Amino acid sequence: MKLSSLYTLLTSVAFVLIQVSCQKYYEPTEFIDEESALKNEADVGTATIGTYAVLKNAAYVRSGHFLMEYPGDAVSQGQSSGDDLTRAYRYNHINTSDHCTNFWSQAYKVIAAANKIIEFVPDNAAQGLLQLKGENLYLRAMMHFNLVRIFGRPYPQNGGSNPGIPILKEGLTDEEATSLLRSSVKDVYSFIIADLLKAADLMTTEKSNAFASKEVAYALLARVYLYQEDNDNAIKYANLVINSNRYSLLQGSEYTGYFRTLPESNRETIFCIRHTKVEDRNMSSIGSMYFSGDLSGNPMGQGVSGWAEIYASKKYYDFIKQNPQDLRSNFLTPYLVDGTLQYNQKLTPVTPMYYVNKYSLQEGQINLSSPVYLRLGEIYLIRAEAEAKKGNTADALADVNTLRARAGLVGEALYTPSKLQELNKSALDIVLEERFLELAFEGHRAYDLYRNNRAMERDYPGTHSLNNTPTTNLHQKVNPTDNRVVFYIPQAEINRNPKLTQNP
Repeated sequence: MKLSSLYTLLTSVAFVLIQVSCQKYYEPTEFIDEESALKNEADVGTATIGTYAVLKNAAYVRSGHFLMEYPGDAVSQGQSSGDDLTRAYRYNHINTSDHCTNFWSQAYKVIAAANKIIEFVPDNAAQGLLQLKGENLYLRAMMHFNLVRIFGRPYPQNGGSNPGIPILKEGLTDEEATSLLRSSVKDVYSFIIADLLKAADLMTTEKSNAFASKEVAYALLARVYLYQEDNDNAIKYANLVINSNRYSLLQGSEYTGYFRTLPESNRETIFCIRHTKVEDRNMSSIGSMYFSGDLSGNPMGQGVSGWAEIYASKKYYDFIKQNPQDLRSNFLTPYLVDGTLQYNQKLTPVTPMYYVNKYSLQEGQINLSSPVYLRLGEIYLIRAEAEAKKGNTADALADVNTLRARAGLVGEALYTPSKLQELNKSALDIVLEERFLELAFEGHRAYDLYRNNRAMERDYPGTHSLNNTPTTNLHQKVNPTDNRVVFYIPQAEINRNPKLTQNP
């Protein structure tokens, strides 16, 4: 069975050197025949490696990052860009967005690839095949979740009854696959949860953090349940991850070097999109938009190592500098010339320029990174948020303080219930602030605000305030019910499938 051009798996997949948990490497493989590829466990294993490889395509990983992170308030665009990413940052959406089109298409290619394996492997297969089926169920769930975050409204709005995205299951005919309606956000979440629960049951092999495993499924379940406001289940699955003892929070210099180390050796990362040294995307990498220069932030000789058009926002670096000892400030690199901090002269007022290095410097290469999708620090914050919403303030603050302590904060920088009264803040306020500090630049902030019915306040310099004309009006406010909090369905997809309704 073949699927349409919208969802068809690329039949020529270049499998890049991907390291698996048994320390073997898969060599590049070409031209896997769509009808005859899956005959045995070895074929399924090879095809599964190919599905992971599709994740690395810039159309997915780079475009997805722009769509998920740039609507947030930890970032500031320092100058106008001809790249479509500017519209994501400014909330000036169009239905022909390159990055939306890229992401939608690539995500469904991953789903189509996963479906082929899910359909091929019966539920009574040998354990080796069931493990691979579980990994593909996880990948299918991850793709649907990211798609519904970008193109569907937050779950709490209207009880999840708003339009989500098409659910692409295995076993559909070509005609069925090309005429799918948008399922409701609620139904998409139900589908995601069912996939993840089944994936967790099927997977029994511990693999490196570049591959799915039982705990990876649990971690994503915790996030999905939190977004759904099922706080009991969010806590349940967060506990399963934390108590598995597979992961640990990095401390001290290991923490400040978190994103520079070999991903497989990182004990905090639960799942990442692994890029090896030969997969450095250079000027097309995520990091190239955040960083340019040498390891200290100084310009590099005659050339540049990145575009460096996106900086840490003044709102973010002012907030983190409230505690100068906070180790998370190490994820910002000041742009220096001869040791002097540079200011962006294109903004009014001029603004200090701080690079973001969470997507740079892996294994010493400027633009190399393996984007982290799930990590233990987030799991503690998922549990903290769910506990706060259940009224368990002490438990919520305990998890927040665990992360603040590992960031080097002590004494008055830690929270107690009495301190919340002094600050006139709720436990949820504190948890969301900590998510802002800890998870900045990792694609969470806009969703954290909108799903909690909070506005995005951008009261700092950046091109969001320029509106094509220089101005000193720095404030941009986007309410959670604003049409702009979701992106348009790519018009090219509506042209192929007129049954797809457009977002307002």
